Amino acid sequence: MPLVKVETSVSCDAALKEKIIKALSRICAEETGKPERYVAVVFENDAMISFGGELCSGAWVEVRGIGGLDGKVNQKISHAVCTLLNKELGIATSNIYINFTNVAASDWGCNGTTFG
Repeated sequence: MPLVKVETSVSCDAALKEKIIKALSRICAEETGKPERYVAVVFENDAMISFGGELCSGAWVEVRGIGGLDGKVNQKISHAVCTLLNKELGIATSNIYINFTNVAASDWGCNGTTFG
C-alpha cells in the first residue's frame, strides 16, 4: 500500500526513470517492512521547482502508507531518497522536500474497495 511520488525539475530518459523507480520501490519496501508487491511509485520529471524564489534543480517527494511510517522510518527513507536523487539526478539534498503521510485503511482504495 505504500506510495512514493516524485516530482523533479530534472530531465531524464526512460532508462534512468526506470532505474530510479525500481530503487524507490525497494527503499520503500525495505524501510517500511511492507512487501514490495504492494509498493506503488509515480515519477514525474521536467516540473518547474523553486527554492528561495529561484528556479533550480529540485524535487518534491510524497511518501504515503497505511501504517509503517514513523519518525525513525521516515528518517531512514529521507536519507535513502535524498542520497539516490543526489547521486542519479545531481539534485542538492537541500533542494529535496519529502512529505510523509499515514493514511487510514478506510481512506485507501484498490480493486473496487478499501483496505479497512
